[in-house]
Amino acid sequence: MDNIFFEVTTPLNVLVRTTVDYWNVITSLKHPVMQGKEDAVIETLKSPEAMRKSRTDDSVFLYYRYDGLHYICVVVKHLNNHGFIITCYRTDKFKIGEKIWPN
Repeated sequence: MDNIFFEVTTPLNVLVRTTVDYWNVITSLKHPVMQGKEDAVIETLKSPEAMRKSRTDDSVFLYYRYDGLHYICVVVKHLNNHGFIITCYRTDKFKIGEKIWPN
């Protein structure tokens, strides 16, 4: 698959990826505060401090990691040990949902 911006294997052994074009959508239209934060997003996926499952979709997981000021939340759709980033943003608290990580 071409146009891949980055791929990361999570602690759940899910290979998560995003494309250059979709990363630009996230950082230009959805959450401009995430511009230049790709390294923090990659670290969040590799080594989350917490992970929750969405209350509304069992295949959507929220990965969290503290960046010194806020939590970075990376929202990922999991499909057969592969995943793609839906969005990512900074937040002060975790969303309600089933705790997945740490066990």
